[in-house]
This record gives sequence, C-alpha cells and structure tokens, in this order.
Amino acid sequence: MSIVTLTTDWRQNDFYVGAVKGTILKLAPMANVIDLNHQIPPFNISMAAFVVKNAFSFFPEGSVHIIDVNSEASESEGFLALKIKNHYFLCANNGIVGLLLQDEPESVVKIQKFNYNNSENNVENLSETENQDPNIKPPIVTTFAGLSILAPAAAHIASGGSLEELGSAGTDLIKQVPLRPAIDESVISGSVIYIDSYQNTITNITRELFERIGKGRTFEILVQSNYYKIKKLNNYYNETSPGELLALFNSLGLLEIAIYRGNAAELLNLSINSTVRVKFF
Repeated sequence: MSIVTLTTDWRQNDFYVGAVKGTILKLAPMANVIDLNHQIPPFNISMAAFVVKNAFSFFPEGSVHIIDVNSEASESEGFLALKIKNHYFLCANNGIVGLLLQDEPESVVKIQKFNYNNSENNVENLSETENQDPNIKPPIVTTFAGLSILAPAAAHIASGGSLEELGSAGTDLIKQVPLRPAIDESVISGSVIYIDSYQNTITNITRELFERIGKGRTFEILVQSNYYKIKKLNNYYNETSPGELLALFNSLGLLEIAIYRGNAAELLNLSINSTVRVKFF
C-alpha cells in the first residue's frame, strides 16, 4: 500500500481536502491518504517546510508528500516533483525546496505532462497524446492546483510511476534560504521559527551551536529583550513547577522556550521571528 500525505494551508472543513483525497483514491485506489497538517497559516511556506521536514522521515520510504501551500498556479514557476531520501515531494516552485532540505535533491522534475480534467473525470497523459509537440506546455486546468496537478501526480507515483514520466528535469529551482542565528564569541541571537499546539516556542538555535559557542560557560537565555532571563536548561518539562518559565533542547535538538503547563507564546507575547538570545559569560 502506497502512502500519500497532505500538508496544506486549507482547513479540514474545506471541500478542497475531500476533493483532493477523492481524486487520489479514484486514480490510485490502493493509496492510503493521510492528513499531515491542514493548519498551516495561509501562504506560510516556512511553517509548512518545518512540519514536513520534521515529520516525513517517520513514514516508510517511497511515501509521497503533497505540500499545497502558497501554490497558486503560475506558468513561469510551475510545480515540482522531487525525490529526497527515497521520499517523493510534490509542491509549487515557490522557494519551499530551500527550506525543506540542506542538500540537493536526488532528482527533480518540473511537472508538465499530467493534468486532471475534472469535467471528464480522467487523467490525461500528455506525453502519450498523438501529435503532441513536446515543447508545448499543457494548460493549467484550474486555479485549484492541488486537484488538477498535484493529486494526479501523487496518484501516478503511488501507482508505481516514475518522476521522469511527469515532465522534464527541473533546473531552475527557486530556493528560500532558512533564517539562521547570528553569532559572535559570546552571544547567539536566534529567532522563534515555530509555535506548537501547547504554545511552546521553538527557535532555530541548535544544541550543536549552543555547545560550540558556549564551550561549557555559564549563560543567560534572554527572552523579549532582557525582560525574561533563564539561567539553566531543563532535560524535561516537569523539572520546574507549573507556571514557571523554562528552556530545553527538544526532540529535534532545537532550543525551546516554554512554561510548564502554561502558554509561553501567548503569555510572553512571542510570535514567529521573535528574538531569543543566549549570552555566555
């Protein structure tokens, strides 16, 4: 059974979810379609990349991951099918690839030859159409790219099809560069990059960077300028009392600011891109 995951900036009650799932299952009945996340803020490819990047490796190799975020149809930018670490990713060429991986993908294809025509309820493989000029790009069927392009492409891969059958090799990738901490000898200035459902704030400061710059020195973690200071790291949340501010390195190896059984982001007025600094002595 092939697995197809969906990550979107829709909402679960939108008809978009059902339409895309139905299209995939119509074309690949043996596929198992899984909702990865439909709570991405509209157009926020950074958060979409964070979610997919940190979740996809827990799925079996060969899984197909649709990322339909900020994917308005565009003739110039188009849509991509990528193979990364034996997983397949389908997304718009909108910069998310640079946020999703550090290394170059194993293979990249610009999707050109598969479209779903909803009025006829079929998939048209334009590479097999008689007298089709290979230099002519197929029209984008609708403004709903998840339905017209990404869903049939996912069904194609889930059914055992190759990336090469989807289009031509993609070379003009748009890559957005991840936000990285600023460092000097004694200070790391990082940023909040994700806020989870418990309102814990996850930063882009890694354990490796913390240890490399800190060199075992004492430190202060400064939140909201110098107003909140944390002078130790927890191993577990419950090492502090309920309502207390804490910092720890989470399962991703990233510095996290939390309030035990509280809502850190809300109470500390933190949001995406808020600054968190570590000062070593």
